[in-house]
This record gives sequence, C-alpha cells and structure tokens, in this order.
Amino acid sequence: MNDRLYSVEQVAERLGLHVRTVRNYVRDGRLPAVRIGKQYRIAHEDLEAFTGRPVSAPARETAGRQRHVEVSSIVEIDAISRETAHRVATLLTSAANTGPGAQPLRIETAYDEERARMKIIVLGGLDDTARLFAFVEGLLAP
Repeated sequence: MNDRLYSVEQVAERLGLHVRTVRNYVRDGRLPAVRIGKQYRIAHEDLEAFTGRPVSAPARETAGRQRHVEVSSIVEIDAISRETAHRVATLLTSAANTGPGAQPLRIETAYDEERARMKIIVLGGLDDTARLFAFVEGLLAP
C-alpha cells in the first residue's frame, strides 16, 4: 500500500489537466480527496482508481537518485614478510585511484607480525575493486 498523498497541483501536472479541472473533479465527488486545512490531498490509490491505470512515482521523486553499489572486502594473506606486506600496501595505495573508475577506492592495510599475516580492507565500486583484486593476485603470484 502506498500512503502517498498528492496535492491538486501535483495531480493536475501528472494528468496534464488544469488545476481548476482537478478541483472540480474533487468537488463533484468524481475524484476522492481529503481536505487538510484549506487544501485537498488525493491518495495514490484514489488517483489510480480515477485514471484506471497504475500511476508511477513522480519524476522528481526519482530524479537525481542514482543507484549506488559499493563493495566492502577483507583480504587476508598468510605467510607474508613485513617487507612484502609494505610493498603490497604501497602499490595498492598508489594503484587504487589511478583507474578509470568514478568513485575512489578506500584501502586500509594491517600487518600482524606475530602471525606473518596481512589484511587488506577495500571499500569501493564493483569494477574498481575487481581490478584491484586482479592486481593483488598478480603481485602475489609466485
């Protein structure tokens, strides 16, 4: 159920009618509406019933909204020396934001000397993260 309420002006704009025409429909009872203060509000369901077809969301509700996809990954590398971990961290940091991607990658690295383990934490877009992981694989290949 959609609890969206539209003003008379919004309904007129969406239906391509004059505001007075919509007000007349409301006053005649052809278009159900609720009076709030001095203005009418038309429920989404009533508008759909009036038009006899589904009414899509207004353009301004979806305009400016873009789908945002972000990957968060943790890579653990065992049996890695401090020097190699430092080299990998430096190369990843420099490679992270040189690609063609629109959103920058955020990279954090940590090295556990006791376990000889490196952790790489990556946050960013799908394509850029995949390219970075391919780069990591190439760096660590024997």
